[in-house]
Amino acid sequence: MLASPRCGAKTRSGEPCRSPAAKGKQRCRMHGGAAGSGAPLKNKNALKHGRYTRRRIEEHRLVRTINRQLLALLRDTR
Repeated sequence: MLASPRCGAKTRSGEPCRSPAAKGKQRCRMHGGAAGSGAPLKNKNALKHGRYTRRRIEEHRLVRTINRQLLALLRDTR
């Protein structure tokens, strides 16, 4: 038992989980190594939507910066 591979998940305290990994898995039963855990294969509901991708966040920041500059320019022209 002591020589078995350990779960690779981090706990809420930031420390690695000390539970043994489930057979044939890299996680323990509490962190997703249990049989039947996870989304079914080809699950369309598990796909990412892209709203919070790095590219989208950078585009949003750029638009906000341009809007601030335009509002400042409008205030200065009044």
